[in-house]
Amino acid sequence: MAGMFIGEYTFKVDSKGRVSIPALFRRELEEGDPEAKATGRPRMVIVYGADTQKMLQVYSYEGFQKLAAEINARPYTDPRRAILQRLVLNKAHPTEIDPDGRLVLPATLRGRLTLEGEAYFAGMGETFEIWKPETFAVVDAARMEKLLAEMGEDFDPLSLLGGEG
Repeated sequence: MAGMFIGEYTFKVDSKGRVSIPALFRRELEEGDPEAKATGRPRMVIVYGADTQKMLQVYSYEGFQKLAAEINARPYTDPRRAILQRLVLNKAHPTEIDPDGRLVLPATLRGRLTLEGEAYFAGMGETFEIWKPETFAVVDAARMEKLLAEMGEDFDPLSLLGGEG
């Protein structure tokens, strides 16, 4: 089931930045780290990206290694390589789950999102995102409004699988 971060969850963030990771996400992180069985502390990588990014994107350890290899495989002369290096590799924070199943979010990352009190986890398949719940609600509502305006009220999201768009 590796690569199946699905669902949505909201958890409390304590004053030290500790937040529980959803149990299903922890299982995926364990599967995505070959050393997790030995250490009991699965590793992950948080990408915080551009200053305009409103969430933290979290990769399993193996998922991030694969992404980094794809970026590094691009030709040195490709300007997209430099952008990806700057906004993904340079803006990444490797970490691990603590013995209590929590993630410790550094103050700098919490500050980027103005995250305090609660964190919203959004499963995105191969990754998951961490949002300030209020920010997610605003961004999601705007995306849905735009989507429904373009596709119509009776839009079936599975219709997007039908071909190139």
